[in-house]
Amino acid sequence: MNKIFTHSIITACLLSTLSIADEIAAPVEAKVADVEAQYSGKSVEASDKLKQSINVGFSNTSGNTDTTNLNATYKMSFTTEGYNKEKLKVAFDATAFLNESNNTTNNEEYTANLGVEQYITTDGWLGYGSLNWLRNPEFRNFDNKFSVGAGVGKELFNDGIQSFKIKIGGAYNIQQFADNTEDAKFASVNEYAEYMNVLNNTSALYLRVGAMQNVEDFENDYEVLGVLGLGFAVAESVFVNIQEEVSYDKIHPGTAKATDTKSIVSVGYNF
Repeated sequence: MNKIFTHSIITACLLSTLSIADEIAAPVEAKVADVEAQYSGKSVEASDKLKQSINVGFSNTSGNTDTTNLNATYKMSFTTEGYNKEKLKVAFDATAFLNESNNTTNNEEYTANLGVEQYITTDGWLGYGSLNWLRNPEFRNFDNKFSVGAGVGKELFNDGIQSFKIKIGGAYNIQQFADNTEDAKFASVNEYAEYMNVLNNTSALYLRVGAMQNVEDFENDYEVLGVLGLGFAVAESVFVNIQEEVSYDKIHPGTAKATDTKSIVSVGYNF
């Protein structure tokens, strides 16, 4: 007979920048894949106070098949005064994803993101800087993947219910592969777009898409990551996130397929 039970665990680490209004950002802080952090700088809520959140999901099945699945995220952000007395936003997050079946790890992923966002004009234009790390040796053939980037962005529309923003910039990338493939080092152009719809006081729907192109081979060496999610609050500081993730890597040594998918349900706590 199969037994399924849930349990909590967490891990921590990296920076991003979030410029979504509080009423939009609050219900959807829980997410394992942070598209914005990976392909630009992550947004930070406009608050002078330090904000932190943790979300975890864990399941274990025994019987005919023994499986373990864990996903966890830690986030930290704050806002201070920067250039020309405009807002300087800082954020850090870290995630872990682990899947094991019959004592064999068939997928694991760890990420860390550090980012800053500096508003540079009164009409919402901003500059960002980001530092990102990813490890996924089994599923994506990355022992380590580093990226240092900078660029500009703007929230093009926000009426308190729906919002749309974009970012574009450049990055320097270092990719260390889990097999014998030689390490890759290259410059890239990065883009990010986000649409968010606040459904009611406790829930929001979001679509986030990020992309990267190698400047030496735009047509044949690029990757795209998209996330569709629904976040909703179940208590004052407790929230649930449901997310579907699709990633496509045009040229990726050591992997059989260019497209990967991931479905995640997690519970989070803000403090």
